[in-house]
Amino acid sequence: MRKIFTFLSAFDQYSALDFKSDLIAGLTVGVMLIPQGMAYAMIAGLPPVHGLYAAIFPPLVYAIFGSSRQLSVGPAAMDSMIVAAGVSTIAVAGSHNYVAMAVLLALLVGVIQITMGILRLGYITNFVSIPVINGFIYAVALTIAFGQLNSLFGLPVLISEDLYELIIHFIHQSNEYDWKTLALGLGAIVLLILFKKIHTKIPGGLIVLAFGIIISVAFPVEHAGVKMVGEVPDGLPGFSLPLFDTDAIRALFPIALTLAMVGFLEAFSVGKTIQRNHKREYEILPNREFVALGAGNIFGSFFGAFPTTGGLSRSAVCEEAGARSVLATMVSVLLIILTLIFLTPLFAHLPKAILSAIIFVLVLSLINWKKVQYLWNTDRMDFYLMASTFLVTLIFGIEKGVIIGVILSLLVLVYKTSHPHMAMLGKVKGTDHYRSLARYPTAYDHPDMAILRFDSRLFFANIGSLKQKIEKILLEKPGLKWLILDAQSISDIDSTGLEGLNDIYDLLCDAGVSFTMVSIIGPVRDKLKISGFVEKIGVDHFFPSISAAVEGKSSTLLFQTNA
Repeated sequence: MRKIFTFLSAFDQYSALDFKSDLIAGLTVGVMLIPQGMAYAMIAGLPPVHGLYAAIFPPLVYAIFGSSRQLSVGPAAMDSMIVAAGVSTIAVAGSHNYVAMAVLLALLVGVIQITMGILRLGYITNFVSIPVINGFIYAVALTIAFGQLNSLFGLPVLISEDLYELIIHFIHQSNEYDWKTLALGLGAIVLLILFKKIHTKIPGGLIVLAFGIIISVAFPVEHAGVKMVGEVPDGLPGFSLPLFDTDAIRALFPIALTLAMVGFLEAFSVGKTIQRNHKREYEILPNREFVALGAGNIFGSFFGAFPTTGGLSRSAVCEEAGARSVLATMVSVLLIILTLIFLTPLFAHLPKAILSAIIFVLVLSLINWKKVQYLWNTDRMDFYLMASTFLVTLIFGIEKGVIIGVILSLLVLVYKTSHPHMAMLGKVKGTDHYRSLARYPTAYDHPDMAILRFDSRLFFANIGSLKQKIEKILLEKPGLKWLILDAQSISDIDSTGLEGLNDIYDLLCDAGVSFTMVSIIGPVRDKLKISGFVEKIGVDHFFPSISAAVEGKSSTLLFQTNA
């Protein structure tokens, strides 16, 4: 039972204090989710009420089947942008058909995610790097922010993933800017930023939303040209099957596959980050996450929801507010339900510029400049990987950004695997330690001897790099008589690696250089012996350490033990 409903384990030692924490966290996230859900529905090109539908049903299903206790599932900025980019190619934004296609898309995403979970494809998280995800998120955030400028200036909203198109559209309509709408939107942005600076727990979005409704009711801004959200259906949506259309399914499938992957990676990375604070309480299970997110999207599609995933900002707030179990999610959902039943008439008086201001601040907050600077200072390759994904997504669109990002991740993985770290070693003066000459320039480097440490598994992808390194050493040390290969970091060796070692031995023999291997772990020694390599070069060419090799202290026990 607990294998299926993992959330039950959270209640083993549940206390009144835990309930209080869940109640506070649930109310905090629920209050945050009301304006967010409506705003993200607008990004997706849907009526705002569909954002509230998406904040009820998928989170409920995830709470039952998911492995995270703090992940807040619901509408998200990036997914909403992808929905808009995909659905707008086959239907007119805001139309009944557009809504039907967005709901069908949620069903397709759910089916793909559940299938991936059943096929146990959760391991794909190992092949997409965090810098790629960040670069993608930053590009989408910037595109969404520019997309909201039209609404902030009182212009008709253009749904597009092309930043250039958004900028040109905005500039060409400069003579139609509505400064009253802009003043209202800028006021909301200033308030949101101030509330965030004062304290992150202040529900700035809800306060600004209430502020906009009060302004529009107290003053006739609608008659002055300020556009309103308009009538929002009250009550809960009824059950209905998504529209099944084979042509639509065929057209939506590529975007559904993109959303299934992006949504999963986003939710998994957020859930994994938060789980680090709860290592002894639960584990994030990739395949279970696929199934839970997929089931949530399928169930949500029966009630008018569009594709959802785990939200970064809401989940962070949920964690910070002290959520202990999925009960926090239940409280958030209950708050959304009460809002739909009793408060929707108020939203008719909400200026669209207020929702655009909320979106603008939310998406720009996703761009973490400190993380960009951190990558620049610590890992330039990861920085360039992030920057490349950012530029590709910005220039060529979301789908190509995802594809190119994944390809770049795999290329970097292949490059790093095929070019492992190697270090030339020298003896540190006054000790028996041998360290990297690059880090210890005063270490002694004997002119007739070279000590090379290889820091990786030795297999078909990188044996060529080892050969090239040894050839370079022969050129740099023409008087070389002895080469020692420190194999302490070689965790495994395959058949190609074994053949490569034979080639290296032959190369060194031809050059008149003696070859020795030291610090070999048991499983690698076994393969060297079985392959005949030990017999070929002689057991006296293997030593337990560099010091033993230099001092000539060979050990005949090396190949007589499984240690």
